Amino acid sequence: MLHHTRRPYILIAAFAALAGCTTVADMAGYNTATLNQSAAKNYSQAMAKAQSEQILDTTSNTARRVHAVFNRLKPYADQANQTGVPFNWQMNVIRSQDMNAWAMPGGKMAVYTGMVDRLQMTDDEIAAVVGHEMTHALLEHSKKAIGGQVLTQLGGSILGQTTGIDGRLIGLGADLMATKPFSRYQENEADIGGLRLMAQAGYNPQAAVSVWEKMNLAKEGTSISILSTHPSNTARINSIRKMLPEVMPVYERNKR
Repeated sequence: MLHHTRRPYILIAAFAALAGCTTVADMAGYNTATLNQSAAKNYSQAMAKAQSEQILDTTSNTARRVHAVFNRLKPYADQANQTGVPFNWQMNVIRSQDMNAWAMPGGKMAVYTGMVDRLQMTDDEIAAVVGHEMTHALLEHSKKAIGGQVLTQLGGSILGQTTGIDGRLIGLGADLMATKPFSRYQENEADIGGLRLMAQAGYNPQAAVSVWEKMNLAKEGTSISILSTHPSNTARINSIRKMLPEVMPVYERNKR
């Protein structure tokens, strides 16, 4: 856990009216490079733990499909990176019945087999989920959340992650853990960015509608981790549909 005196908080708060939460995080010492390094360390620990528990999936058809989609999206995610710090993108597939996916700062990602298998996802639908999570990382939504935490002086780890990462997998002492969902605005940003990435990579953006429709249908009476941090509703699906006329021509040019 990181500690700060009250005076730096006051000084940071004084700039809050002029600076966004990302800038506040930088001022507090949580710059992009630092956050990415912290995420990489915790991600490595999480994956080592997953491997020791024999839930790291590297051989199934589901794992191969997820990695294939991820690798096809990655060049376009690199092109979209405006953080000033290159990402070392990594993807791992976790063997679990949970329907979840997440991305840490710096592009450290995971998809759970339950999400793909239980929803019988197509490759296009996998691309919708992976592209969405990639955009959260590219737009540094966790960094913005940290800036808000600095301003409100929340207890616990100041590096609180917000993407739905399984705290049980990482361990209670980790810095990067799920604390709260992203805002609706940030979810909308991730949807839009994800649509663009998948269209550029030649995946049909219409799948972003079908994957959320599937999750809505599965929601009743089911515990779905990703729905706790990624609100799935009619308004969201309608918002995605409104974006389709912009991204479908991109897909038509790039489809394989």
